[in-house]
Order: sequence, then C-alpha cells, then structure tokens
Amino acid sequence: MKKQFCFVQMLLIIMLSSLADLRGQAQSSQGTPAPAPPQANASDVDTVEHIVGAVYASISGPAGPRNWDRFQSLFYPGARLIPSHRDQTGKVTANNLTVDQYAERAKTFFDKEGFYESPVANRTEVWDHIAHVWSTYESRHAKGENPFARGINSFQLLYDGSRW
Repeated sequence: MKKQFCFVQMLLIIMLSSLADLRGQAQSSQGTPAPAPPQANASDVDTVEHIVGAVYASISGPAGPRNWDRFQSLFYPGARLIPSHRDQTGKVTANNLTVDQYAERAKTFFDKEGFYESPVANRTEVWDHIAHVWSTYESRHAKGENPFARGINSFQLLYDGSRW
C-alpha cells in the first residue's frame, strides 16, 4: 500500500490557465469539454515556486481528507499525472491519470494514513511562458519522522500572462 503513493518518479503535466475562453475550449480525451477546475488562490499560482509548493501542500497532511478543490485548481483542464515506479524485478511501469483519477485513487490511502511529501531540492528552468521543475522529494507518514520514500517529480508549467 505504501508503494502506491511513493513514486520513484511522478510526471506532473501542469498546464495552467485562468483565461475563461481557453478553459471552455479544453477537450477531454473523449472530445467533450473538460470541466473548468475550481478557482485557484492567487497566492498559489503567482510564481513557479508557489504552485509547486501548493501541489505538495495540497496532498500533505495527517490521515483524513485533503482539499481536493485546491489541488484541482492548480491544473489546466485535461492535465495528466503520470506516476511511474520500478517493481521488484526492475520493470518500469507508468499510470496515466487525470487529476480527478489521481484524487480518487489517493483518497482511500490519505483517509487512513498520514502523508507528508516535501521538496528537498528543486531545479527550475524557465523559457518565455514555460517552466520545468525537477523536484527531489521525501515522503513521511508524520512530520519529523524519517522518510519512507524519496523520489523526483517533474512539473511542466504554463504561464498565461496572469498565473502559472
């Protein structure tokens, strides 16, 4: 169960925009309009550092529910989370999840287990309106305890002129 949420790598494709017309035009993989996510807190999406921190903060906490509206507000409609891991035999696998699928999958675990994921080091590259962050992280079941997992998250972000 622990491995379910401690990923060796997690590719977070975070394409963010607050432009209503772009959100309305976003399409799901079935060709239907993707629903607009909840409105983001301005302080969560004003800098690359803040949005990455908001992702970690929204999934971290003691056993119990998370603020999934906050989590969803950080992602562009149609964004994908692609957690991968290496199994006992060395085989690498990946899961391609929507933001809602990730939240649904994580709820059962987070309801029963404390989970705190925090960055150890971030490497950020920005060009024009695109940013890429490699974020090395540690995962814990409680604040102050030794990490049970370490890994790296890859975040791709888009700046639309008003938010990341």
